[in-house]
Amino acid sequence: MIPQPQARCWADIDLATLERNLRRIKAGLPAEHLYVAVVKADAYGHGLRQIAALLMQSGTDIFGVANLNEARDIRAVGRGWPILMLGACLPDEVERAVKDNVMPTLSNLTEARCFSRVAKKLKRNVSAHVKVDTGMGRLGVPVAQATKLLDAIARLPHINAVGLYTHYASAENDAAFSRAQRTLFQKLTKQLEADGHTFSHIHVNNSAALLHEPKSIYNLARPGLLVYGVLPHGRRRPPAILKQNLHPALSWKCRVSLVKEIPKGTSLSYGNSFIATRKMCVATLAAGYGDGYLYSGAGQAQVLIGDRQCAVLGQITMDQMLVDVSRVQNIKTGDEAVLIGRQGKREITANKLAQWAGTIPWETLTAIAYRVPRVYLGGQAA
Repeated sequence: MIPQPQARCWADIDLATLERNLRRIKAGLPAEHLYVAVVKADAYGHGLRQIAALLMQSGTDIFGVANLNEARDIRAVGRGWPILMLGACLPDEVERAVKDNVMPTLSNLTEARCFSRVAKKLKRNVSAHVKVDTGMGRLGVPVAQATKLLDAIARLPHINAVGLYTHYASAENDAAFSRAQRTLFQKLTKQLEADGHTFSHIHVNNSAALLHEPKSIYNLARPGLLVYGVLPHGRRRPPAILKQNLHPALSWKCRVSLVKEIPKGTSLSYGNSFIATRKMCVATLAAGYGDGYLYSGAGQAQVLIGDRQCAVLGQITMDQMLVDVSRVQNIKTGDEAVLIGRQGKREITANKLAQWAGTIPWETLTAIAYRVPRVYLGGQAA
């Protein structure tokens, strides 16, 4: 389907598929467990406001964001949903976070004191989540210092630590390291409980951990990539049932802008990066790295045209790329090319495109540029 007016490059977002993915994930959790909808990075490239609107209708409990602008986008769609900022809040952002009623992630006492001071000034109360560093090394208080930090926060006015969490570093790849992280966190939570600390939300499991670490679900899950129907790729094999029941919500497409025959020996793209070894039929596509198609995929990537896999030739340029369409019958200008998604019996997944580009599916999806219009199908978007 090419949207009207016809676009050069666009992404179809199937809202019904995304909603089914969410239902199937929630069905695998205990009934009383809550769900954090992680919608950072423009909802993994799917469009934050539209996806937030769908998730509000689908029973999301909390939204997870990376920054305050994302929180405000959610508030513009609907008020009343708790929002957890998963990234650190910078000092000059604290007042805005308090005013916008965003739950911060705390890693140290300096952050907690800052929120306490601002909340007192504004006559507000702040609910915060304390993050524990069990091996990721980004944010979080070291395990050995967690009790001391929580004791100190408990003495501060206008701030309450309502949540406790950590983050797996390699749940999709390293079972032993994940087990070590899980053990550290479990020991800490037991000690904190014995010391009288209670939390309404305890959470560990991201998408990969939901697949591979069912013993650390606690009472809140925060899948990201999985909701969008993309399985985190790694050495650990995910359950087959999820492969069957979760489906990508996003398809990425563009159009053929020119078709021409070239003789053997013709050079293509910048740097003469491809030399034809035979007579070929070559199509120029109206998509490039300016649209988010990763430059590093050159020489490996393929697209689908006419239910054929067509190799990308030479360097990918900002707004265009070249593909071999010698085996595509009756190709013409305006035809649809699939960059991610299905065409006929064939499919290019975000994981496959990531593999060709030497990266991960998270980057493949979030790299899709804002200039690429999102077309929402199968549901009601904002």
